[in-house]
Amino acid sequence: MTRPDHAAVLVLGGTAEARALAAALVGDGRRVISSLAGRVRDPALPLGEVRVGGFSTTSLNPVAGLTGVEGLAAYLVDEQVGAVVDATHPFAATISANAAAAATRTGTRLLRLQRPGWREHPDADRWTWVASVDEAVIAGTGSSRPFLTTGRQSLDRFAVWADKHATVRVVDPPDFPLPRRWRLLRSRGPYAFADELALMSGSGADLLVTKDSGGVHTAAKLDVARALGVRVVVVARPSAPSGAAEVATVSEVLTWLG
Repeated sequence: MTRPDHAAVLVLGGTAEARALAAALVGDGRRVISSLAGRVRDPALPLGEVRVGGFSTTSLNPVAGLTGVEGLAAYLVDEQVGAVVDATHPFAATISANAAAAATRTGTRLLRLQRPGWREHPDADRWTWVASVDEAVIAGTGSSRPFLTTGRQSLDRFAVWADKHATVRVVDPPDFPLPRRWRLLRSRGPYAFADELALMSGSGADLLVTKDSGGVHTAAKLDVARALGVRVVVVARPSAPSGAAEVATVSEVLTWLG
């Protein structure tokens, strides 16, 4: 039963942290609305209310369609949202910026729930850190058998590596034909060390390219890279929007909500 003394909590993101938070809020009797971007074809759905797609004011429905600050601000008012928790992927910079702007415009409380990055990993100082996927392409030019785990949305940037025997892992299939020499793997974490070891050693990977997604679900590949002596290129996280406090755990969010 929903607690009548609490306004709705809007949770942005389809991450594991977002699903855990939604479950905790439902268990606490709060009304929780989880908003998913809709970029994953078969997402794992959280408990509570779920909406898919961005926010826009371009149609008769002020919150239907694509992303936008105006639509999100209208949604916060229409749904009587009392707090927004931005639990999106660390690289979902646009929606995070929109959330910060909409929260400021409507006076809605905003908190960022983000898994810790890999900057504190024991091997972090041995990796090549770059600021963008394009820089990762340049940094990995000398590789012959790269293992790409940067996601399908930026995969086209590596098309210049058509001559390499690349292993590519994504959740959903890419929207362009892959080079003939590339090997496509479709799967969703978490990944165990033994499985990553078998994959990377079997493919003869000499380079791992990844984003600083953080957390433990996909970190095993980094430990395997160390064990095999594989070079690592990591795309650093974009800067977070200013004005929002940040926490790393669901329990901290519950404390903040009060």
